This record gives sequence, C-alpha cells and structure tokens, in this order.
Amino acid sequence: MFSFSVLIIFACENKKEISIPVKNNNGTIATLETIKNEESIVGIYQGDECGISVEIAKASNGYSYVLKTNNRKLTGKATFSTNESGEKYLVLEGIEWDEYEGDISHQDETDTISDPKKINKELEIPIGIGFAYKKDTLTLQNYGNAMNYYTKLGECDAKYIELVKK
Repeated sequence: MFSFSVLIIFACENKKEISIPVKNNNGTIATLETIKNEESIVGIYQGDECGISVEIAKASNGYSYVLKTNNRKLTGKATFSTNESGEKYLVLEGIEWDEYEGDISHQDETDTISDPKKINKELEIPIGIGFAYKKDTLTLQNYGNAMNYYTKLGECDAKYIELVKK
C-alpha cells in the first residue's frame, strides 16, 4: 500500500506555489504543491530611465550585487532587511554618494561664525545606497531637496529611480 504525507506550511498570502514532480513506487509521477517560504530577491532589476541596472546574486555569506550605469560598473555586498513595520530594504554597500551637503535646515543654529569649533568640521559623504523593495521592484530616492541636499547616483537626474525585476 502506497502512502505519503505532505507537510504544508502556511505563510504569507503573497507566496508563490511551486510544483515538484515526485515518482512514486508504481512508476507514476505525482505532483506535490509546496509554498515558497522565502521571497527571492535574486535577479536582474532594470529601469526605463538612465540606463541603470542592478543584478542581485546569492553569495555564501548573503547577497552580492553588480550595479551598472552608463558611466560605471560597481560590485559589492548587498544587505536585505525588513524593518519592524514590515517594509523591506536592499542596501548596496560600499557605494559613495556623488554629492552630500547634509541637513541645512538648522544652518543658522550651526553657524561657524558663532561656533568656531565647527569651521574645520568636514561633512562625511555617506556610503551605501538603500532601495525600498516591494514585489519585485526596487525604488531609490536619488536626490533630496534644498533643506537636505544630496545626490546618490549623479548619472541620473530622476528624483526616484525604479528598477523592475526582469
């Protein structure tokens, strides 16, 4: 008598089902439906603007990336995380922002004339570019505003860069 059991793990509603063919004792093939437990961020993401693409690959110690623009090709470690409210982020580590002047909304309070200790203080340019991740789409706010001026990828003048998994 042939019998087998299937363990079904109930996960989030957006999980994809995968069919797995299994050969049983009498030579026929049965299909087991399983639910994919982990959303896969691995793949190539491309945008319609600026010729930017990001390839995410699984590495032995996490994830790696290849960022390609019209001017450069960068590689490094990618970190995928989820915050307390369930929002998902992907950070491409080791990429220095193209421009950064920081928060200038309190410029009067930090005037170098009133505080001579701040004259020689140089602003550190942030390193690492963070994308919001939602259902096979990476979204990057590429630049700030007059109160918080920065540009992450200077080769693209779009405020928001959206890359979709291909």
